[in-house]
Amino acid sequence: MKKILLKSFQKIKTSFFDLVPIIAVVMFFQLAVLQQPFPNLTNVLVGLVLVVFGLMFFVEGLEIGLFPIGENLSYDLAKKGSVFWLLSFSFLLGFSTTIAEPALIAVAKEAAEVAVQFELLPPEELTSYALGLRISVAVSVGLAILIGVLRIIKGWPIYYLIIGGYVVVMVMTVFAPKEIIGIAYDAGGVTTSTITVPLVTALGVGLATVIQGRSPLTDGFGLIAFASLLPMIFVMGYGMIIFAS
Repeated sequence: MKKILLKSFQKIKTSFFDLVPIIAVVMFFQLAVLQQPFPNLTNVLVGLVLVVFGLMFFVEGLEIGLFPIGENLSYDLAKKGSVFWLLSFSFLLGFSTTIAEPALIAVAKEAAEVAVQFELLPPEELTSYALGLRISVAVSVGLAILIGVLRIIKGWPIYYLIIGGYVVVMVMTVFAPKEIIGIAYDAGGVTTSTITVPLVTALGVGLATVIQGRSPLTDGFGLIAFASLLPMIFVMGYGMIIFAS
């Protein structure tokens, strides 16, 4: 019991020190720059305690659940010897974790409301436009994870795909409607969610561990880069279709 309590205290301590830089910045600007006391100090302190415990439980959940799930699934699918099922799982994993991502839902909704506000879209198309953005991003992330897994299987150099992808992004930026470019670039960031990242990372590392001739360090990482790259291309393509019609 003593060992469990000591271990828990150590994890709480680690979570707290991870938050120290954020706390220091907020305190400096509140007390030194604004020179004002914290409003609702009790709520702030309670919230801080909840964040520390929440961070501890989140990290513990990753280590206990999500990382092993990703590694075990990739290991079992690789042992099954079916490239079809492995690629299908990769696509569906990227799609399903992205379509329900709260940050993506918020960005898509805000983008649709602004488009209607500035009369780029009729009000009745607000919901369909936001949904189209979400589906475009989710499909692109699923395809990105699929390509990343295929890269691990085939042993393709990652820099060819990354450089080629950003060349496409730059070219599409020239031709895409200016109303969609900023949204497309933001879409590349909101896809890297707290669920997608650990699952996809574990998938890549597990797969590179199982496949002979692959290194988890050099081949297992890079899937997140694809998940940030392809949404920019797909959203700009979606904008070309929507705003051209």
